Amino acid sequence: MVIDLKILAIESSCDDTSAAVVRDGRCVLSMHTVSQEQFHSKFGGVVPEIASRKHLNSIYEVTEIAIEKAMISETTGLDAVAVTCTPGLVGSLLVGINFAKGFALSLGIPLIAVNHLKAHAAACYIENLGLSPPFLCLIVSGGNTCIYDVKSFTNFNLVGSTRDDAAGEIFDKIARRMGIEYPGGPFLEKMASGGNELKFSFPIPKLKEFDFSFSGLKTYAINQVKNLKYSDFHDFSASLMFSVSKYLSDVLICAAEKLNRDQVAVAGGVASNSYLKKAINLECKKRNLKFHFPSKKYCGDNAAMIGVQGYYEFISGSKAELDLNVIR
Repeated sequence: MVIDLKILAIESSCDDTSAAVVRDGRCVLSMHTVSQEQFHSKFGGVVPEIASRKHLNSIYEVTEIAIEKAMISETTGLDAVAVTCTPGLVGSLLVGINFAKGFALSLGIPLIAVNHLKAHAAACYIENLGLSPPFLCLIVSGGNTCIYDVKSFTNFNLVGSTRDDAAGEIFDKIARRMGIEYPGGPFLEKMASGGNELKFSFPIPKLKEFDFSFSGLKTYAINQVKNLKYSDFHDFSASLMFSVSKYLSDVLICAAEKLNRDQVAVAGGVASNSYLKKAINLECKKRNLKFHFPSKKYCGDNAAMIGVQGYYEFISGSKAELDLNVIR
């Protein structure tokens, strides 16, 4: 085990520019993130061209601030640079990768390529110091909904994934039909507070194994919105949150039982959703399963999780060359 290893981490997979300094895989010395939310909200979603240009404008300053907050020397205090290489928006990823390559080359330190989804699972390690593989992790966000069997810190096996839309994506699209600006998921959750979770029902597909499908539920919900009065929005939002959270939870728990895992985790932007955490926690208590999740600041896209996963990739011997490119 490498001791006192400090990694500069860069994350630019979508619309957040983030840099962090992480020590020994569990200690976040600093993190600084710049959101582009205000630039994309009027379009109802992320515009790739705008996202990549905003990353170009922010990445140097974000990195400089993260290093300054960590109170280390840029030239002697860093041991490696970790960067997201997949999945994500191609233009956005290229900004982060090329910046990280230049930074690593200028200091003569190793470059580490990190899978964004693995990093979301790794976010759970930051505050759950007792957590270590094996465990099942539900990764749920605006772009991804999948379950991974985390066999080791670097060995992941995809157990199930969505066949169409991601859970966070349908929240945003349904919210947009309700007149709520992007990102709609957090506003839907607030609107759901105090609503009747059982007033509305939504179609939940029955798929083989542990895959998800949200397109039918999304279409049904959007059609329902047309007939709603504003006074129904609270109950509708609560019922939607309840139904989707129960669906995600049921599939995750079913996978845990079949694969004999005694601990589960949830990560990604939607992992901050209180309905989802409540649903999973309830089922875990019934079955005596351990349940782990990151705090809100580590749920969305952030560089700290890249640094954590980067550490484990590095000590396993994984290093990237300077010809590193976006992995589609």
